[in-house]
Amino acid sequence: MSMTDALSRIGQIQSTLQQISGTKTASPTAAASASLSAAATSGSAADFASTLASALGVSTPSTETSILNPGSVTGTDVAAAAQKYLGVPYVFGGEDSSGMDCSGLVQTVYADLGIEVPRLVSGQMTIGTEVGSLAEAQPGDLIVTGGGAHILIYAGDNKVIHAPYPGRDVCLVEAYMTDADIDTIRRVIPSQTASSIAASFNSASLNSASLGSATNGTDMLSAAFASFARGTAS
Repeated sequence: MSMTDALSRIGQIQSTLQQISGTKTASPTAAASASLSAAATSGSAADFASTLASALGVSTPSTETSILNPGSVTGTDVAAAAQKYLGVPYVFGGEDSSGMDCSGLVQTVYADLGIEVPRLVSGQMTIGTEVGSLAEAQPGDLIVTGGGAHILIYAGDNKVIHAPYPGRDVCLVEAYMTDADIDTIRRVIPSQTASSIAASFNSASLNSASLGSATNGTDMLSAAFASFARGTAS
């Protein structure tokens, strides 16, 4: 989850609290404050949002399918790994250097980097977070076309890598599709690494003392949100 995603999640929590009429949110305990401090200084953005929601007693259903990233893999790494398979023939159901189909290429490339993704396009098109348009795509993003029939890896510079169809090989070509042709673009690798998120949390100076001074759950959320926002802007 990127910093923007975390801020959006916190905004959802705040909105939910504001919609609850006639119900006073419980005051945060010292333990809850300590948990938030720990999540802010050593966890991910997702950890912080989840811990904050838990401390306030708010349920926040997930809107994305999380993928376990070993920690240092970037979208550029994905694009580079995909280029190793250029020239491999298209084979329906294939998933290795002797032959592969479009989703087999995606699964194999991510597996080479230690990231497990579903085997079929139907599963691959639901993972990660959605990207709004081709203009916003970054290396490593997955582009799905044909009503979920085909998937490609965005390589950067308006180029894509894919296994087209029988008789063709895995190739690097100009992105031939438009936004109207695209069913979804999925970002499996967050644009911000865990280390940069942690650094933002640290700069926010979020600690149990400041959280503990809040008088109720809403005040706690406001204090945490403000401190978190200062950290992202620094």
